[in-house]
Amino acid sequence: RAMAGNRNTTTVTVFIFLGFSDHPQIQMILFVLFLGIYLLTLTWNLGLITLIRMDSHLQTPMYFFLSNLSFLDICYSSSTTPKMLACTIADQKTISFLGCAVQYFVFCAMGLTECFLLAAMAYDRYAAVCNPLLYTAIMSPTLCIKMVAGAFMSGFFSSLIETYSIYNHQFCGPNIINHFFCDLPPVLALVCSDTSASQIVIFLVGVVVGIMSVLVILISYVYIAAAVLKISSTKGRSKAFSTCASHLTAVTLFYGSGLFMYMRPSSSYSPSRDKMVSVFYALVIPMVNPMIYSLRNKEIKNAMKKIIERKWGISHHPIYF
Repeated sequence: RAMAGNRNTTTVTVFIFLGFSDHPQIQMILFVLFLGIYLLTLTWNLGLITLIRMDSHLQTPMYFFLSNLSFLDICYSSSTTPKMLACTIADQKTISFLGCAVQYFVFCAMGLTECFLLAAMAYDRYAAVCNPLLYTAIMSPTLCIKMVAGAFMSGFFSSLIETYSIYNHQFCGPNIINHFFCDLPPVLALVCSDTSASQIVIFLVGVVVGIMSVLVILISYVYIAAAVLKISSTKGRSKAFSTCASHLTAVTLFYGSGLFMYMRPSSSYSPSRDKMVSVFYALVIPMVNPMIYSLRNKEIKNAMKKIIERKWGISHHPIYF
């Protein structure tokens, strides 16, 4: 759909999503699957935030960052999934131009903020492993709040630059997005004018954010590895590494999918393949992050056990995880 504009050009006011399939049965299967993933994402992340707030033993910098990561993952998933679910079963799979820009802005802001937050979490692990006696002094509540606030501010500002560089262009048709949300490659493909300047801006933003956050993570883990190797006991080494394993797993999943999707030539763009990758980083990663941080975390398991005992009074029964 387009609206007549000035100078005999047309201006796109509505975009149409192609989604995954036009087959009603496949659409229903996908709707149930994606709804299940989204509900699990909300349940696990909200549950983790609640657990951290309720248990006094979890009032530490690591869990403060983790609760913010869970909040971020809820926003990250919610920026795309509700609209995608509506379009999956709707006859009209449309989104307004403004709605598309807002969706991309929020999605991009959450993703870039997560880069900074994962870097902050790496620095926290460095302080815990390399300076355990000074940990509470280094990671003061004021510093933690400043790091999280800085991550959000940097992520939103970077996203604003990217969003403006894309949606400031002329969209004169076609208006069909071969995707299930307003992601960068399919939207940029619909721009009528030359996008080389925008692509440079987007690349530079991605490189600056990526290099800054990855450098902090790499330097932190170089120091962590050096400190762990100095530990004489195998048990002590294993305990130190286990505190970082969850974070390393989350970093690998997040950066791996992000690099594959955005840091590659536009000539290698494949709509069908990229949709599957997008499902992984937009839906699956926000769902699995709380599992990654919880499944092998004894403190979270103990906190969960205490709440269950307090709620249902079953302390005389052992609880296995």
